[in-house]
Amino acid sequence: MAPFCCIVPEYVLRAIVERGVAPQNTINACHSTIEKIRQIQDARIQHGQRTESAQQQQVAEGIIPSFIHETIAQYAATAEQRETSLRTLEYNTKLRAAAGTLRHLKRTVYDAQNSWDFENPPKDKVMIEEGGVLVSEEEDPTGNANECYIGFKKTYDFYFDFFKRDSIDGRGLKLDGFVHFGKKFGNAIWDGRDLIFGDGDGIIFDGFTDELDIIAHEFTHGVVQYTNPLNYTFQSGALNESLADVFGVMVKQWAEKPEHPQTVDQANWLIGEGIWAEGINGRALRDMKNPGTAYNDRFVGKDPQPAHWDHFQTLGLSVDRGGVHINSGIPNRAFCLAANMIGGYAWEGAGPIWYKALTSGKLGENATFKEFADLTIENASEH
Repeated sequence: MAPFCCIVPEYVLRAIVERGVAPQNTINACHSTIEKIRQIQDARIQHGQRTESAQQQQVAEGIIPSFIHETIAQYAATAEQRETSLRTLEYNTKLRAAAGTLRHLKRTVYDAQNSWDFENPPKDKVMIEEGGVLVSEEEDPTGNANECYIGFKKTYDFYFDFFKRDSIDGRGLKLDGFVHFGKKFGNAIWDGRDLIFGDGDGIIFDGFTDELDIIAHEFTHGVVQYTNPLNYTFQSGALNESLADVFGVMVKQWAEKPEHPQTVDQANWLIGEGIWAEGINGRALRDMKNPGTAYNDRFVGKDPQPAHWDHFQTLGLSVDRGGVHINSGIPNRAFCLAANMIGGYAWEGAGPIWYKALTSGKLGENATFKEFADLTIENASEH
């Protein structure tokens, strides 16, 4: 079952409800968000995710796996057999490379019209289609549709330009985004198929589409789903969340100000920097450089992320699905430290190492932090 991944953890929303000091309409909005997310999660457990059949990325692979031809080439009884297998491997490599160099950017942004229907959000009001013009302020005073449309392209370009990845699935998957989902819905979501954005309530949450790293974070959950699915619980789920933050923050560093891309020492390493409304005591939703310090507010509570394995939180499944957002602070900081040690631009240094580890095919669905760390070491030989 594909993960149902939200940028705002349930424990943040629940803290707002349980503290009871926020305005009542904000508490009601948070409660509605929690209940709606729970409903869709329960429905998917009962009925299965319709995109479950979408398995790992498969591009230009024949019936005979490459490793068989590699073995034949190594131990061939005759020179002719060896040459035949080598030619086949060369052709397969060229075919895969050709498949990976074609762009298939296809975006559509819909107005969800405050619908709460996760399974079938309305598609009768198209805001922008691929190649279309941006909508006017009169059509969408929030600017969310334009931000979503532009954010999709920047994220797509990042993956294509640096990793030769054609959209979320590597095969040109159409990008469907829904803005204005629900009423004061306080979250942004990858639901296994679409990217969905609420408006926030303007009191606690100040919208989501204006944060490029949030769009890229949710996009990356899709990349993980199609590339090397990690179960969305415990350490594997925290790795899933961390990878979404890692690539989300790199997209932000590269494309938020295209004329001035940020090096690792120039970046602030914040995720969801503008997510909080005015008056909330918080710099961001997460701080990858200093986990546990992103916010501390009487409405929201304190950022609970640990920064080091010594403070790993052993949690039950009922708490943040075993700590997927909480414990992700540990691998987040590991990436930040590695990127700063290598220096330069993160997408040229530590980024490719993390991407190779993710796409290596060696990462199990219940991977631990150590297993992922071992893969990064294996792929970091040139550094």
